[in-house]
This record gives sequence, C-alpha cells and structure tokens, in this order.
Amino acid sequence: MGIFITQLFKGAAHLDPDTILDRVKRQFRQESPIEGAWIEHQTVPYQKFAVKTRVYYGGINRYENDQLVQYQFIADAKTGSVLDIHRL
Repeated sequence: MGIFITQLFKGAAHLDPDTILDRVKRQFRQESPIEGAWIEHQTVPYQKFAVKTRVYYGGINRYENDQLVQYQFIADAKTGSVLDIHRL
C-alpha cells in the first residue's frame, strides 16, 4: 500500500515556480539585462493537441532598442520546460 501511495503522489509533484522563473531569467540575461519578471504560483491545466499537462504562466520585461518589451511564457510544472513564449 505504501508503494502505491508513493507512486500516486510522485506523479503529482511539481517544480517550485520560483526555480522555473530563475531558469527563464537566466536564459534571457544571456542576451540582455531584464527589468522585471513574474510567475503565477498556481498551476493550470494546459493542452496542446493530445498532450495534457499542468503549467505555470509567467512573464519577463526587458529593454530592446530603448523600449520596454514584455514576453509571456508557459512552463511545464513537472519539468520546468518552456512550452511557449511570445512577445506582447
């Protein structure tokens, strides 16, 4: 019974959203400094075609050509992988 419960909760584990945000910020800093960043701390269901998962939504602000530009990203809550990113 203990093994079953462990396996059940193991599938539901999510990465800390702040850890994911730090990874995304590090990637953006390789190109230029960032002005601000945020991430929601609640996961939401996400589906793209047949793939279903839970994700965090977040954003990054930085200057490009003397103008503040905003990006929004979607990160998989289990792996931390960025599934989508777009400029607003």
